Amino acid sequence: MSALGKVVRSGVGRRRVQTLVIGLATMMAVAASVLGGSLLVVSGAPFDDAFAEQHGAHLALQFDAGEVSAGQLSKSGEAAGVSGAAGPFRTATVTPRADEAGPGWPMTVAGRSDPGRDVDEVALLDGRWPTRSGEIVLSADSPLIPDLGGRVVFSQLPGGPALTVVGMARSVTRTADAWVVPSQMPALTVPGSGGYQMLYRFTEADTAARITAGGKAVTESLPPGTAAAGEQSWLTVRKTAERDTALYVPFLIAFGALGLVMSVLVVGNVVASAVGTGTRRIGILKAVGFTPAQVVRAYVGQALIPAAAGTVLGVLAGHLLAVPVLAETEEIYGTSSLAVAPWVDLMVIAGVLGLVAVTAWAGAWRAGRLRTVDALAVGRTASAVRGRWAARLAGRLPLPQPVALGLARPFARPARALAMGTAILFGTIAVTFTVGMGASLGQVLKAKAHDAADVVVPAPMPDFGPGGSGPGKRPRVDPVAVAAAIEAAAGTGEYYRAARVRANVSGLNGITDVIAFTGDASWGGYTMVAGRWIDRPGEAVVPTPFLAATGTRIGDTVTLNGQAEPVTVRIVGEVLDPRNDGMQVFTDASTLTPAHPDLTETSHHLVVTSGTEVTGYVDALNKDLAPLGVTALAGGPDTGSDMVLTLNTLSVILTLMLVAVAALGVLNGVLLDTRERVREIGVHKALGMTPRQTIAMVLTSVVVTGLVAGALGVPLGVTLHGWVLPAMGGSVGLRLPDSVIAVYHAAELLPLALGGLLIATLGALLPAGWAAGARTAMALRTE
Repeated sequence: MSALGKVVRSGVGRRRVQTLVIGLATMMAVAASVLGGSLLVVSGAPFDDAFAEQHGAHLALQFDAGEVSAGQLSKSGEAAGVSGAAGPFRTATVTPRADEAGPGWPMTVAGRSDPGRDVDEVALLDGRWPTRSGEIVLSADSPLIPDLGGRVVFSQLPGGPALTVVGMARSVTRTADAWVVPSQMPALTVPGSGGYQMLYRFTEADTAARITAGGKAVTESLPPGTAAAGEQSWLTVRKTAERDTALYVPFLIAFGALGLVMSVLVVGNVVASAVGTGTRRIGILKAVGFTPAQVVRAYVGQALIPAAAGTVLGVLAGHLLAVPVLAETEEIYGTSSLAVAPWVDLMVIAGVLGLVAVTAWAGAWRAGRLRTVDALAVGRTASAVRGRWAARLAGRLPLPQPVALGLARPFARPARALAMGTAILFGTIAVTFTVGMGASLGQVLKAKAHDAADVVVPAPMPDFGPGGSGPGKRPRVDPVAVAAAIEAAAGTGEYYRAARVRANVSGLNGITDVIAFTGDASWGGYTMVAGRWIDRPGEAVVPTPFLAATGTRIGDTVTLNGQAEPVTVRIVGEVLDPRNDGMQVFTDASTLTPAHPDLTETSHHLVVTSGTEVTGYVDALNKDLAPLGVTALAGGPDTGSDMVLTLNTLSVILTLMLVAVAALGVLNGVLLDTRERVREIGVHKALGMTPRQTIAMVLTSVVVTGLVAGALGVPLGVTLHGWVLPAMGGSVGLRLPDSVIAVYHAAELLPLALGGLLIATLGALLPAGWAAGARTAMALRTE
């Protein structure tokens, strides 16, 4: 081994604490960077790959069959900017039922003779494409379970056609929920209804503006007055596909930035401290022939070795942390198991190690510039010139002498105190941010669950499937009878019931849940973002994603299809609700009366009167509900969420890593300080300072630093929370109200500020114990 290698190895082995600090700080930065970078890469990868392979449609337009002919639509494929078109395909919105007891799921069925090729090639995942009437292929994204060989019955249509499921497929842009041969469509279409679907690819379609321009060119090529009854852009579908992983990106960017900045600060501080405390050693190295460049390389190497080890561990940690997050995207489009891209690992490794090398070089440059004679002439004991004013001021305070000596110490080494304070600052920021995020996610869960009720009677599970009716089916539950039993029960206070029906909105494939209330549900835990709650029939409130998907805003109207009659509602409010990707409509039950909806899927929500014991009330109520086939539960619905659990777990792990780095940064600084002051500590012990007083002196040396860093870290953590949470909401198409963001209370801020003092104390405990245990005679002999 060369002389330079021996110096590097010796320095790494001798400075074990500094080595551990650099390694852990680097591991934290690499783990967060690998996880964040991987999510940025894979968030759109499944969709983009499938879209390119299946030649997905940039725009799907729905037309009323009574306003335009198939021939006219075929010519629209020649419009300016259109590079390819498919259709027209006859479409119908139908509601299959397994039996009269089960609810129906409206779905869009398209008549296509083959899966297509140039535009929207439908990927066949299992089975085969229908070849004759009586057969159907279900989308893997449809509300029905694709059961090959099963039968789907459309009992509401004339003749009650029953189709056999022969395949399972997926359209990358979700152009339909099911496909049949064109000859089957007349049996699935009520006379005077139905429409045509046209699918387009454009030469330029990478922005919403270009999609809009392409759609305008298409409609202008049609007869005057012809307008699309609905449209769906591929950008909207792509955003939905990316939504799960996009939620994590702002959160991980915040932790990744904290980790990277802390790594730079820690590495720079450790190298600078090593140079400052090893001045005499640097002089010896130069005296025996080391050049300035070799001295710099020696200290850079002492930083890169633990950084390399931390990088390896960080890559492994990043891969492990990515497992639960990437698992949520694996089945978006039937893709194989997703993994961290190798080039992400390489970029993170190169970037972090390069950053460490540059930071270490900047700190070691001072060592290379030191003159040999000056370095040899410098002793280990620090100059006592700095901080004398602070020591005199602390001595006048009515405090024990060891405490006064400790309080004055940061002013003797301001640069070192600043480095420790910065580490504590970032630890406090991370803790404050994590506490706030946990509280905000709790508010989101409350808004999602709407659990303000004391007692809930859940809707009975539907007995629905393509297999039809059979023995053992659950009897039909009468919601009116359940309501009568609840209202008659002693102790019932405010009460409402909510029935869920499925509808289809023109231009939007898939299901939109319609929640129809009987009674005042404004107290049920629905968090308003804008506008107001419904107070009369014909009004509705909707979540933010619904507004974005339909291009509507408060004051606009939408029409709900899929029942006996279309129903038009006016949007009067925007509500926070992430369920069903935000595709929900909340309205009064009387609004749907003309459509004759099936309201069997009804839940009941109530609060008990003051003084009523909930458990006893539930027991008594269940005796009346038992003959009706439902059961009351106390405490509202379940609020569990895998996404929230994953986010909370990740935040706790990353925060603990940051706090550990901060505490080790304090340990490193205090350890260097106590070693420099070993002779001074020996003098104090000779004059009668006890081990407890020595510990008190060392611990109080970080009190001022911890308090100041904690006081500054809390508002910065609150600010970071105020930036990250809206960004996380925006990534999934949600606007978050103040009740979700403003979650910090004055009673919580003081303990959070004292968290800086706790981090400082934890980091100083080991050096304090070492100083207390040092023998007086040995300390006095130290130069």
